[in-house]
Amino acid sequence: MADKMLNIKIDGKECKAAEGTTILKAAREVGIDIPTLCYLEGISENASCGVCCVEVRNAKSLLRACITKVSEGMEIYTNTPAVRGARRMNVELLLAGHPKECPTCDKNETCELRVLASDLGIRAVRFAKTRKRDFNVDLSSPSIIRDPNKCILCGRCIAVCSQVQSVNAIDFVNRGAKTIVSTFFNEGLGKVECANCGQCVLVCPTGALTEKSSIDDVWKAIHDPKKTVVVQTAPAVRAAIGEEFGLPAGTLVTGKMTAALRRLGYDKVFDTQFTADLTIMEEGFELIDRIKNKGVLPLITSCSPGWIKFSEHFFPDVLDHLSSCKSPQQMFGAVAKTYYAEKAGVDPKDMVVVSIMPCTAKKFEAKRPEMDSAFEYWKDKKAYKDSDKFPDVDYVLTTREAAQMVKEAGIDFNKLPDEDFDNPLGESTGAAVIFGATGGVMEAALRTAYEVITKKKLDKLDFKDVRGFEGIKSAEVDVDGLTVKVAVASGLANARKLLDEVKAGKSPYHFIEIMCCPGGCLGGGGQPIPTNTEVRKKRAEAIYREDAGKPIRKSHENPSITAIYKEFLIEPLGEKSHHLLHTTYTKRGLLKK
Repeated sequence: MADKMLNIKIDGKECKAAEGTTILKAAREVGIDIPTLCYLEGISENASCGVCCVEVRNAKSLLRACITKVSEGMEIYTNTPAVRGARRMNVELLLAGHPKECPTCDKNETCELRVLASDLGIRAVRFAKTRKRDFNVDLSSPSIIRDPNKCILCGRCIAVCSQVQSVNAIDFVNRGAKTIVSTFFNEGLGKVECANCGQCVLVCPTGALTEKSSIDDVWKAIHDPKKTVVVQTAPAVRAAIGEEFGLPAGTLVTGKMTAALRRLGYDKVFDTQFTADLTIMEEGFELIDRIKNKGVLPLITSCSPGWIKFSEHFFPDVLDHLSSCKSPQQMFGAVAKTYYAEKAGVDPKDMVVVSIMPCTAKKFEAKRPEMDSAFEYWKDKKAYKDSDKFPDVDYVLTTREAAQMVKEAGIDFNKLPDEDFDNPLGESTGAAVIFGATGGVMEAALRTAYEVITKKKLDKLDFKDVRGFEGIKSAEVDVDGLTVKVAVASGLANARKLLDEVKAGKSPYHFIEIMCCPGGCLGGGGQPIPTNTEVRKKRAEAIYREDAGKPIRKSHENPSITAIYKEFLIEPLGEKSHHLLHTTYTKRGLLKK
């Protein structure tokens, strides 16, 4: 049944809007942009900032457009002196309590408060400082910095954490002028059930939430003549980093990105997609083994570190369902400091592995104590002492941080020629590319698992049933007479629904892919800002274009993967693979509250 259409006027022009539509949405549909700060459609609609106020004929006061529904005959005015004055006053009041650190703030280019103040023509603040700002900055997380002094109490981060991710790591605490966004007992993000996903960072309109930067450490390593510094880049980065240099969302810049990294001074520029193919070999064979030998099912993917930490806290009893495979990032660190170090004649203790990821949770993952398999591999062979211990991955940069380094170096990104990755850890397939999109790991695994089990070639490589941005997708795949039931979820609130079924023993699936962030890694917490539904879709289109254009589109056909097994790993799920490419998990559980 079609929605009832109502006749309204906006700024004197007659138009129609569906019953139940807010003034904000109705105005935007006719090309009138009412400003907002606290609003996120379908997520945060608490009308706390008052910036979206409008006049409505016969109303006793200004109304907030984000929560006020249109009615028949309503006459709305979005640009009157009273409206402009109220908007300016609301923003000035926010500025009066805000640190004057814009030139040095990490979010100075994307700060919505700064942009809105400029758009409203605010050149001075008429009010005295509204509240004393001397809150401690939360540095407890390895991934995220929380600065309450820059918080405008819009509530966006709380809404995303609770509604989209179902984690509830943060909330409003205290009252009045002492109100801040904080964790339970103000313990700090690093001491609560925070998944480190960074979705709060993406939606924060100011610099109150930012990633914990490793830029200075990476520069120091690059300029250390004793160090061999190699870099790996995740699939989703190439579809997004161009946005940091003014290119449209969805611009694929693989070659320019590679060239830029080489000019920064990295000794080798490799591709995480190589180990995405390696992950498929290990995870695909793990799935086959569990199906054939009646192992624990469903098998759940383990590539997303935010999802892993979420499961360790909220679903510790189902960890045996998780694939034991490390993520591609961590597999890369392990093979770089063993297989590649040996081929290149480099002492792994002097090798620095830098990851460029779309994800803030990868910073946490790299610091997990069990991620030191390369050191354990070499310990006896090179007579290393425990004091020599080194991690598989040394530093993780977000997409935003990598772009910042390019800017710091004065490199004109858009004028760079396209360059190729270095080998042997730079060759990859189309299956590895699509890891960046939700459903991509599932699709890549199915391409390999089908052909390994059936010994037949797939007629169609695209498993489109697992593509798209729905929160949960499911499909059935006929594998030589065996019906394999699969599901894909992105966003932790959606993951929770599937995990509740698994915990209850009612899951109908054989294989489940879970990505922590909505849309998968394309929407990761370390990606350029803004990251919204439209931007995610454009990045996904770029990822699938690169997949379609790859000469090899199945992980098991990557000749460099064939070589690493022949020369080093021997076989999937073999002894060496087990020690270097697989891991264990921690039953963290919930903190007492």
